[in-house]
Amino acid sequence: MEVILLEGIDNLGRLGDVVSVRSGYARNFLVPQKKASIATKANLADFEEKRAELEAAAAKVKSEAEARRDSIAAAPAVHIQANAGIEGKLFGSVSAIAIAKAFTTLGVPLETNEIRMPEGPLHYIGEHIIDIHLYADVDTTVTVIVEADAESAAQASFLKKDEEEENTDGESEYGRYDYDD
Repeated sequence: MEVILLEGIDNLGRLGDVVSVRSGYARNFLVPQKKASIATKANLADFEEKRAELEAAAAKVKSEAEARRDSIAAAPAVHIQANAGIEGKLFGSVSAIAIAKAFTTLGVPLETNEIRMPEGPLHYIGEHIIDIHLYADVDTTVTVIVEADAESAAQASFLKKDEEEENTDGESEYGRYDYDD
């Protein structure tokens, strides 16, 4: 089925392109979402009349996305507290929802669908670089620092002290083993 794109769509085309897509994709998604219209002679003529208006609207949305990109890029790194074990592995994970909430509390509104995490949620403490996709050709990156919460950090330091005390005397609690009988 041939459709006229009313906005740029990743991996499909730009505003005004006439592309061939599966009929179900066109009927169930593109047309109801006002992202495309069916390519008929009447629709092509209507589109040509509205082309300048649609291009101006697309340019406005892109300039707003570029302004948001600049404000997001200027934002400081976000610190997220999570429950973690001794090895630095999280009990659970840090998802796009948690990252979006953290940025929103900083005053930088961010939607979960704008956050790109191709490797999935974060499972370890440390500094992570996250990709943000705001609009076609408008991308940026942010820094997210996942830290162990106070309870996890206290527990980890207690267990490390306990291990150091056990290993300082060179013997286990059962004494030294001699295998040379």
